[in-house]
Amino acid sequence: MTAPQRIGPYAIERLLGVGSFATVWLGYDPVLDGYVAIKVLAENWSHDLRVRERFRDEARLLRRLEHERLVRVHAVGELPDGRPYAVLAWANGGSLRDRLALAEIPVPAALRLLGEICAGVSVLHRHGVVHRDLTPGNILFHSTGAPSGAESTGAPSGAEPTGSPPGAEPTGNADGVESTGATSGAERVLIADLGLAKALAAASGLTARAGTPGYMAPEQDDPGAVIDTRADVYGLGRLGIRLLAAAPGPDPPRSAGALRLRDGVSARVAAVLVRATAHRPADRYPDAAALHAALDRAVDPVRQSSPVARRPYRMLLAGAAVAAVAVAGAEPGGTGAERDTYTAGPLTVTLPDGWSATGTTWAGQYDADGEAEPALVMSPQPRRWAVDPGVPGAFVGVSASTAARTTPAGFLAERTHGDCTSAPVRTTRQAAVEWTVVAYRCDRGRPQIVESAGLHPGRPALVYAQIAPPADSGPGFVDTLLAGVRLR
Repeated sequence: MTAPQRIGPYAIERLLGVGSFATVWLGYDPVLDGYVAIKVLAENWSHDLRVRERFRDEARLLRRLEHERLVRVHAVGELPDGRPYAVLAWANGGSLRDRLALAEIPVPAALRLLGEICAGVSVLHRHGVVHRDLTPGNILFHSTGAPSGAESTGAPSGAEPTGSPPGAEPTGNADGVESTGATSGAERVLIADLGLAKALAAASGLTARAGTPGYMAPEQDDPGAVIDTRADVYGLGRLGIRLLAAAPGPDPPRSAGALRLRDGVSARVAAVLVRATAHRPADRYPDAAALHAALDRAVDPVRQSSPVARRPYRMLLAGAAVAAVAVAGAEPGGTGAERDTYTAGPLTVTLPDGWSATGTTWAGQYDADGEAEPALVMSPQPRRWAVDPGVPGAFVGVSASTAARTTPAGFLAERTHGDCTSAPVRTTRQAAVEWTVVAYRCDRGRPQIVESAGLHPGRPALVYAQIAPPADSGPGFVDTLLAGVRLR
């Protein structure tokens, strides 16, 4: 396939992937100085009016919803031959299929990830949309520190990768989406490829088979069936089984006892996944939000205070959260002499000289009302520290739900760094918080990572700080930074 030199105003760098319905190219936007993914309808489908309309519907839907948990569309257009294309922001963290191809995701991260996926699908359900094709290839990751300014990209199901992004170390590719090897937990989980999604009001009129075997609800095989949010609940349940089962099989289990989960997963979770994948839609949870709530109830009583399997280094940095998204209302702290502080929700931090901060939510951590819990990232370059090992920084978050299930020491035991050597655990009392601190020296990536956690002095919540100190910082840098963390 010969690469076009340009598509609209975008210079084409290379092919990202080819799927059954579309081709995805990596383009460069000279105005915004960033990369985009350009999804072009395949030539062999360009004369099928139904497929053309579905292709356009995806772009319209993404534009209408415009949510940080969904891939975002920048523009649409047509090639000289009449084929439509959509310009999407480019995901730099690859897909879930990529990561599962490399290794199993450790249980604590897999549980958090499943919750994030449910939260993303809940956005669709709140707007009366059914996705219909929830698979590992359609779950994408985007680091919030991406230097290109891109947000994310969807790509056609079945797309085959053709290479790595410029200047990046690939960590696995799928669906035309490539990974930069970003080592940040400050990354968003995004729901991609809505080409099969359809508004609930018209769902019963869709007669084409839509979905991927293994993740597709049984009723999707029936052209006359009414497809609703419970079809996505089935897909989410199958994703949960793929993430958490010891030996995922081709068919859903019919009882909790028949589902053998990985070590560290509560039997309560098995019951939730079995209900989610029930054959009859009426026996499932009504939507993604209800499934998410049931998972939270199943996981929260379990106190995971013992060490677990070591998590890959690339999935840990910036708080070890599976995703983090911008939080409304975060404010820098004043002007003049007060500019060295930053406030996000109940958190206020004193910034080291030359550092700034940005507010986020601690994705994967939810309060009793189902809202993501607060966090922030601070660094000399907050948008770059996640992807550039040479940029120091810190992630700080507060979580009541985490305090309800584990201790600070137990929480840190979940966050070991397999490629690094740890120093002895120490404690330090800073700003009314008794911090447990573990420092890691690493041979690759960042030379030092410091994990620290303590309890909020005024309410039942755990405060967590992950720090990548500057290379020239002294031994007191970590304690000084922790002393600057103040909680309301």
